Formats: sequence, structure tokens, C-alpha cells
Amino acid sequence: MINTLAQIDYLACAGRSPWHRASALGKLVLAAAFVGVAVVTPSWAVLLAMLLGAIALTSSARMPAGLIAAAASTPMLFAAIFVFANWNGDARAALVLAMRPVIASLTALWLVGTTPYPDLFAPLSRLLPRAVGDSLFLTYRAVFALLARIERLWRAMFLRGGLDGPLRRRASMMGEAVGTVVLSGFDRSQRLYQVMTLRGHSGRICGCRHYLELTRADGWVVAALAWTLAVNLLLWRVRTP
Repeated sequence: MINTLAQIDYLACAGRSPWHRASALGKLVLAAAFVGVAVVTPSWAVLLAMLLGAIALTSSARMPAGLIAAAASTPMLFAAIFVFANWNGDARAALVLAMRPVIASLTALWLVGTTPYPDLFAPLSRLLPRAVGDSLFLTYRAVFALLARIERLWRAMFLRGGLDGPLRRRASMMGEAVGTVVLSGFDRSQRLYQVMTLRGHSGRICGCRHYLELTRADGWVVAALAWTLAVNLLLWRVRTP
């Protein structure tokens, strides 16, 4: 998991596709449009077109095929459970239920894989309360450090036999491991706050890039939005009976 998150973070910063050069705000609007349409549309034809569009977004952003497959397949298990629970013999209705989470997952991958996290959280921090926006900004980076620590701790427990023996002993060891990680997280956050204070932190964390600066690449975002609108106008009436 840590390797996957690190790979996405690297792609967001080192990618060279036109989507990487587009403004963060424009990409947020496009992603919200894709997810919004996937949630509200009753048309299987619109959903199929949006799914193809989401695949085109991730492919044109030069995402690795493994990441695209993982993003598409991860929500399928939960979607399959929901489809099975609501099965009424209509294959098109089942298709509608299955495509919604896949579109959202692929769109999210495209957004975080083409937008560095300072640009991604900068516009959100203007809409959210200050404490919430700053917490999201810091938590994103802290996740990598905590996951790496958990991975090292898990490997050490495995090598030293901490995962062997009866279930009661393993549960006790895992509880102690979780407690160690939580205490380590508190200690790390305290040190981080002290460092920020020494470096002039004034109580507000802002995005360090120009998330509102428009470029020629934003023309692709406008074209994708226009395509989304056209698809909905043309195919909205094609739905399950």
C-alpha cells in the first residue's frame, strides 16, 4: 500500500502530460462533474460513456496500467455485493450499479495522480475551516511516514515470531503495536509543530503553488467538461425501463 501511494505521489509531481500542467482548480471541477454525473444519472448509456471517459483520462495522463486496473477493480467487490443484494433480473440496472463506483475511483486516481498535493489542498483549504484544511494538508504527508513505520513494525514482529502462537497472544501483540504507532504519531506531530513554529508558522498553511494559474493545458479541461455536457444531453434519455 505504501508503495502504491508513493507511486501516485511521484506521478503527480513528475508527470509530463497536459493534465499535469492544467490548473488544480479546473481539474477539481472536472473531477466533481464526473463523480456528480456518476452519482445522479439514471442512464446506463451515460455511465458507459463516462466510464470510457474516465479510462481515457487516466490513460492520457500516462498512468501505469497496473494502477488503472487496481483503481477499477478495487470497488468492484463492494459493487458486486450491492448488485447481488439488489438483483431483480435486469442486467442494465446491475450495470448501472456496478459502473458508478468504478467511474468515481478512476476519476479520483486521475485527479491525485496529476495534481501535487499542495495544489490539491490549496483550493480546498479556502472552502473548509482553517483547522480542517490545515489538518488535511499535514495528514496527507503524515500518512506516508506512519504507513512506512507500520510496515517496518509488522516485518519486525513477523521475523521475531510475534505473529505466531495462539490467537490471544497475537491479538495482544497487535494491540501493543497499534499503541506504539499511535504514540509515535503524537510525538511526531508535536515535533513537527515545534519545527513549524521555529520557522515562522503563523497559524495558516497555504498551498505553495499557483493552483489558480491558468495555462494552455486548461483547454483540455474545458474540452472534457464540454464533452461531459454533450454526453448527458445526448444520452440522458437512454436508461433502464
